Amino acid sequence: MGRKRKETVEFRFYDVPEDCHVLGLLGEKWIRVYGQDTASLHFHNLMEIGYCRFGNGTLILDQNRCRYENSMLSIIPANYPHTTLSDKKEDYWEYVFFDPEYFIKELYPVNLKKQREMLDIVTRSADLLRESEYPTITMTVKNIMEELRNKKMCYEDQVELMIKTLIIDIIRIHSECKDEVKSKIDSCSLTQVVPAIDYVDGNYSRNIKAKELAFICGMSETHFRRIFEENIKMTPMEYVNLVRIQKACELMTKTNYSMDVIAAECGYQTTSTFNRNFKKYLDTSPYQWKINPNNYTSKLKNFRISALKGW
Repeated sequence: MGRKRKETVEFRFYDVPEDCHVLGLLGEKWIRVYGQDTASLHFHNLMEIGYCRFGNGTLILDQNRCRYENSMLSIIPANYPHTTLSDKKEDYWEYVFFDPEYFIKELYPVNLKKQREMLDIVTRSADLLRESEYPTITMTVKNIMEELRNKKMCYEDQVELMIKTLIIDIIRIHSECKDEVKSKIDSCSLTQVVPAIDYVDGNYSRNIKAKELAFICGMSETHFRRIFEENIKMTPMEYVNLVRIQKACELMTKTNYSMDVIAAECGYQTTSTFNRNFKKYLDTSPYQWKINPNNYTSKLKNFRISALKGW
């Protein structure tokens, strides 16, 4: 009897604006039949908050299939595999993306222990909530979306304040209902390596070794490599380099650093190693990317991690 075919997983990378540290995917272009082109699972580098304005379908949270309808709210932490499948007709979802760690550090600026505890609670689970059962948090999300949509005076400050309120609401929900089943993701092989993915995102400039990542995930190095490659379809170090190249693109977009400085900031000991890895992923040199980044940004942000593993 053949093996069960594994899902395909895509990594979708988003960059938040510097002015308010929150990205909104809003408007009528998000009225569509979800899952029509691909039913593959994907995960993000940021927390995703979605609001279904109208429609019906299935939200897949790793191994859980959850039915959604209009006026429902999704809360999906970074690195959680998921996808949306419409019931044939068009649905209208709008989304907000942000890094909760940035805001939690502002909420608890001198208490590192509190920061870690609150971040663990916020990212504990993925949720699908009904507006009628959670009106306060849903209203906060809708207000954030309207501020991002209308961009009135001082909207950036208002959005950041509301994101902090949203994070506190999520903390309360997860703390009070941690034993309830609310579309929560169960443990699976992909989620076993999420600690390594999180660690790479925050420590990409360090000299990271696969052995270190295996220890973080509580596995032997051999077992970790097998689980990682089965799900991400690349080696741990290939993934480290992918993240480093993404960060390099951010720096080239936002700064005038030399290539030597960018290489060092992103964890490369030599500029030649940086150039070689950059060309491997984007098929161009860092300098050519910098002078014409629009040709390559979409390729990097839509970099496909194929988790397809035979039959």
